[in-house]
Amino acid sequence: MPCDSIFNHAYAVILAGGSGTRFWPASRRRRPKHLLEGIFGAGTLLHRTVERIRPLIPADRTYVFTNTLLKKPIAKLLRGIPSRQIVAEPAARNTAPSLGLAAHEILQRDPQGIMVVLPSDHLIAKPGVFRSVIRAAVQAASVDGRSVLVGLKPSSAHSGFGYIRLGAEIPEAGGHHIFRVQSFIEKPSAEVAGQYAASGEYLWNGGMFVWRASTLLANLAQFKPKIARALERIAAGGGASSTSTMARIYPKTEKISIDYAVAEHADEVYVIPADMGWSDVGSWSEVYALRRKDSDRNVRPRRSLCYESQGNLIMADKFVAAVDVQDLVIIETADAILLANRNRAQDVGKAVAEMEKKGWKDLL
Repeated sequence: MPCDSIFNHAYAVILAGGSGTRFWPASRRRRPKHLLEGIFGAGTLLHRTVERIRPLIPADRTYVFTNTLLKKPIAKLLRGIPSRQIVAEPAARNTAPSLGLAAHEILQRDPQGIMVVLPSDHLIAKPGVFRSVIRAAVQAASVDGRSVLVGLKPSSAHSGFGYIRLGAEIPEAGGHHIFRVQSFIEKPSAEVAGQYAASGEYLWNGGMFVWRASTLLANLAQFKPKIARALERIAAGGGASSTSTMARIYPKTEKISIDYAVAEHADEVYVIPADMGWSDVGSWSEVYALRRKDSDRNVRPRRSLCYESQGNLIMADKFVAAVDVQDLVIIETADAILLANRNRAQDVGKAVAEMEKKGWKDLL
């Protein structure tokens, strides 16, 4: 089948849940990372994700999976996507149940449907490269039984990402190299991550998957039959649009990622390496890395003062004067202030967990 004909069967599935912890206090449960305005550049990360894929997959073949708190704001933000295709999950069950549910929705529309699974909260500086790689991945995944990942070429020895080890190369797809996946490695130590990055044999797993809807459901039936049966009952009971069926069955499904449930076990799993200027902007320290800095390496508002202070990230409406401090994150909102060591910014989520334990729901 010609590539353009294949793309008539491509459906975007954008994962847009989230609990709003890593970018507290700017992010909250009702305003997680992908709905923040202006933190990562113009617009929200979710809107930019939709716009990035739109030249390949139109709005009427785009699905967004989120939670009940976020469905209305997302529907307001993404007016071009039919409301029935913005699916609110009644409970957070991780990506395996979400994507299985998406596969059923797509398969009912199109027996040849191919899913292009995208996180909603990543930055991609080279959208043209992204689209070229996705086009190649769709072509490769049009073969029944194949699962294709987009792997990111490591730019550092990052120990917070999962890694993909490359196996044998197969004939290229759409002008891009494609390899069998030899194995998945979950968040290695910093020393091991350095070895992986230097070897050229490993890629970061950025959570972008492409496969036929029928392929995913077959793999779920083989490796996670209980999840598969639950999703079949939901499909038979009206699908994702049936709130009563979803509320009755979906929260009882196993909570597990698609990586652990399927990708690590399936036979025909491939990866296309890509250098697309990717960042998952996973903490305030990564926002600091992306922003323009002054001569003392501070990221700060124009109307602020950093006296003998270096390496700080300051985001506040009030005037801030920093004196003899280094490598801090200072974030102000209407009801809260975050003060953190920039090198420990990934632990902000732990502080939010402590707030939840103390019952401070107004801050979550």
